[in-house]
Amino acid sequence: MILRTRFLPGFPAGALCVISVPASTQSTPPAGEIKGTAWQHTAASLAASVADGTLVLPAAATGKGVYSGKFKDAPSVNGRFPVVIFLHGSSGLGLKAIGEWQLWLASLGVASLAPDSFVLPDRITYTSPIDKATYEKIHALRGSEIDAALAALAKQPWVDPARIALAGTSEGSVAVARYTGKDFAGRIVYSWSCESNYFVTEPKNGFESDKPVLNVISSVDPFFSSANPWLGNPAGKGHCAEALKDNKKATIVLIPGAPHTVINLPQARSATVAFVAEVLKP
Repeated sequence: MILRTRFLPGFPAGALCVISVPASTQSTPPAGEIKGTAWQHTAASLAASVADGTLVLPAAATGKGVYSGKFKDAPSVNGRFPVVIFLHGSSGLGLKAIGEWQLWLASLGVASLAPDSFVLPDRITYTSPIDKATYEKIHALRGSEIDAALAALAKQPWVDPARIALAGTSEGSVAVARYTGKDFAGRIVYSWSCESNYFVTEPKNGFESDKPVLNVISSVDPFFSSANPWLGNPAGKGHCAEALKDNKKATIVLIPGAPHTVINLPQARSATVAFVAEVLKP
């Protein structure tokens, strides 16, 4: 079965597909765990989430090679460039794949800023599944980081405000999908299904019907597909097609047999290249 709203320019023919996965038997969830007590940013931690976030600039921006470091330590930049705000997952910026993804994006001529949610002292961390009320507090926390990053980028003369995209993976993608503003040229939702399940009280998707959206997820995602026996939604399809059914500029990529982290897989990169070429035009 092929599920798509359209081809993106440059995307390999036949690579964009959805594989039907039989619904799993819902079972009693394992016991999750919560650590930490802080679930809301202070003004100081919100500012620090951006200042200490990872900024990667393409070589053309610095004239001295790619810059990868904290936003607050950024060098002077020549010209104006497209930027992606990237929200990490529950493991934070320590996930090696994120740094690799940002460097790869810079090779395409696109800058990226990944706020650091864990600058908040004693921030809540968890092993899923936990209660939905706590998840919702975390989703609200992550949403606040989007506005902070946008405000910081608005002050940078090298940022092209017409070419800013919002992306995230896993936990971070929930905030990406829920964002209700009109500030972004497009969005990328990695490893989140945009559906009702154990992770949310309800999806609360905020997609604009006229803006490009790319959703990439594993066909057997261990958390958000029917491969998860405690998904909490026997009818869950494991991708964002229902949420994006009215969006003619949306693309869904379901990667057969992939792990939870898909951002650097060949299929994900091919789809992202097409998205970047169309939406950010580096």
